[in-house]
Amino acid sequence: MKTVLVTGSAGFIGSFVSQRLLDDGFRVIGLDAMTDYYDVALKQRRQQRLLQNERFRAVNDYVETPGLLMGLFEKERPQIVVHLAAQAGVRYSIEAPRAYLESNICGTFELLEAARAFPPEHMLLASTSSAYGANTQMPYRETDKADHQMSFYAATKKATETMAHSYAHLFDLPVTMFRFFTVYGPWGRPDMALFKFTSAILNGEPIDVYNHGNMKRDFTYIDDLVEGIRRLIDAVPVRPEGGNVPDGDSLSPVAPWRIVNIGNSEIVQLGDFISAIETALGRTAQRNMMEIQPGDVPATWADTALLQELTGFKPRTRVEEGVARFVAWYRDYYQV
Repeated sequence: MKTVLVTGSAGFIGSFVSQRLLDDGFRVIGLDAMTDYYDVALKQRRQQRLLQNERFRAVNDYVETPGLLMGLFEKERPQIVVHLAAQAGVRYSIEAPRAYLESNICGTFELLEAARAFPPEHMLLASTSSAYGANTQMPYRETDKADHQMSFYAATKKATETMAHSYAHLFDLPVTMFRFFTVYGPWGRPDMALFKFTSAILNGEPIDVYNHGNMKRDFTYIDDLVEGIRRLIDAVPVRPEGGNVPDGDSLSPVAPWRIVNIGNSEIVQLGDFISAIETALGRTAQRNMMEIQPGDVPATWADTALLQELTGFKPRTRVEEGVARFVAWYRDYYQV
């Protein structure tokens, strides 16, 4: 039985990934600080669901705590690492940048040092579509340049990609970086648009629609994201001989390291996303049109050809279907 370390295991994505790994017979060590960035009770409920399985062990602490991950690696010797712990959110990174520095950069450094001492078979680290920054050519491909991040959140995630590449090169650590595209679904984060819009509409409150609705996103349903991650665990990157990298592959010419987009590969207008919420709720939203917020990008769109080539999987959940599932969960969870 292989052991997987999942950081951020009580988070939205981390809890789903942990559950999938448990379902597939892995032993899971789940590390999460249970921070109060949003409702801690929601994180506790997610963790309680995982603790029902005897192969899950919860460790409640910060990834950036010096020596914590080193001790976990030494004791548990995980063969696989899925690093999802991070301070998330573009807008909050303007208000509290130090939280991003400590969690995203210092936390990833602690992880890489522990992996250097006790090398796993494969490390899979979460990045973000925000890393593409000011790029306007779409859909985004992993081989595109990504040098102009527009928020400190995105800058920290891009920095972790570069940090992980250096460790992969120096210490031959196989690393896959995911770039996620607007993940949504049941048990999601309350600071995300779907959660906020649903709550406001049910309470008869207006919703803030930024950039006057001229926003486009590649919305990725949580089950599709988890399937992509699970399959990529088995797609371990190998340092290419002679630095020869196949066309379209983001594999480094000097390290067992690559970037993979995980998105739905379908661009959706914000207005259509809101319409899907209205349909699922059976109510009409009061729309408060606003200017675009600092750090936001007007559009994201994933090219997922590499994911499909590596795993044979292509996300396919339609926004209408995914939103309906979220609304059903929300009504049940909050009894509304």
